[in-house]
Amino acid sequence: MLGGYGLIGLAVSKSLLKQGNQVTGLARSAKKGRKFLPEAAWISADISKLTDPKDWLEHLDHIDAVVNAAGILQNGLKDNVAATQRDSIKALIKACEQKGVAKFIQISAPGATRSAETLFYQTKAAADEALKKSRLKWTILRPGLVISPNAYGGTSLLRMLAAFPLIQPLVMPNARIQTISVRDVAYAVSVALGEDSLAGQDFDLVEEGSQTLTELILSFRAWLGFTKPAFVISVPNWVGGMVSKIADFAGWLGWRSSLRSTSLKVLTQNVTGDPAPWTHETGHVPQSLKRSLKDLPPTAQERLYARAKLLFPLLLITMSAFWLTSGVIGMFQQDKAVAILEGALPETTAILSVLLGSLIDIGIGLLVLFRPLTRFMSLFSILVAVGYLIASAVLTPHLWSDPLGPMVKVFPAIALALVIASLAEER
Repeated sequence: MLGGYGLIGLAVSKSLLKQGNQVTGLARSAKKGRKFLPEAAWISADISKLTDPKDWLEHLDHIDAVVNAAGILQNGLKDNVAATQRDSIKALIKACEQKGVAKFIQISAPGATRSAETLFYQTKAAADEALKKSRLKWTILRPGLVISPNAYGGTSLLRMLAAFPLIQPLVMPNARIQTISVRDVAYAVSVALGEDSLAGQDFDLVEEGSQTLTELILSFRAWLGFTKPAFVISVPNWVGGMVSKIADFAGWLGWRSSLRSTSLKVLTQNVTGDPAPWTHETGHVPQSLKRSLKDLPPTAQERLYARAKLLFPLLLITMSAFWLTSGVIGMFQQDKAVAILEGALPETTAILSVLLGSLIDIGIGLLVLFRPLTRFMSLFSILVAVGYLIASAVLTPHLWSDPLGPMVKVFPAIALALVIASLAEER
């Protein structure tokens, strides 16, 4: 199972284990895999590095079938779309032929073609074509927008957008979308693995009807129990484009935002498919959005997550701005800062202390925006803040009685860092 603890991979792996199958997951972190699904065996590997058939051979021992549920929306800090979705999968297909692997189930996407505008679709299509030309017993499944109890990617974005208070801003509100329950995807993989009659076929996995993005978000709002918005505001595409550019930049800092430009391009083409071939072949009708949401309990945790996801960027930017501003002010008003320490420290020591403190503050403000370091820098900032509090109590106790309360204001900064450290945990 490639992408074994991802949104689709985890659901599929759990379903297969329940049916008594042995599952081996391949993911970047076997440690995380064992945490999420200890019943499965796990292999640590970066798929994007396995671009030669020989790289895969050792991982295919005792493997009867491969399910590829790995996917990368867009290039970023640690993400290479072409290597992950095209080059490595082509190599894997050849390795499977050499090792005699019986079946290969490819999780692709509706509308994935070589001529598509996005690299995401182009590379999916290239892997699909390579699979169709192979000697393997293959089945390609193309899920629409996956609805899952595990909030990640598109399902996380839907929850976040639904949490907007009072109003509902949307880019491309009339884009049409067909959803699919992650349970239906897991069922489809199970059937494809068990039925040879599905080999050599390509299916869209989508509900029968479709809805606009506006209808989809309003459905999520109602499911979560949020108040119906007073207005649905159609945000101009150029505003959405600006947001996506910011999200693209954040991607190179390690943030895998669903607001990146690939998502917007996908919406311009709609997220739709034809469920008829799958239903005709299997007799299974994928459940509707209404049914998918009915199966998910609208818990307090869901509402809290949606609001936290909406607020997190604001919290992170606020924390970064706080520390950057503190450091820059200390740097450019060094004389005034040193004067506060007059009598408490020798002049040279005071100058060095102010300079070092300013550099540390600026470092925290910048590095907290770097996704791999966000949690660490948040916790580190708490240690620094506590150090400042202790130092001020010893060296400058008069600041505690200052009418503007400069030291008291450190405590909200500590609380903010605790919140960010808690919310920034990797999936």
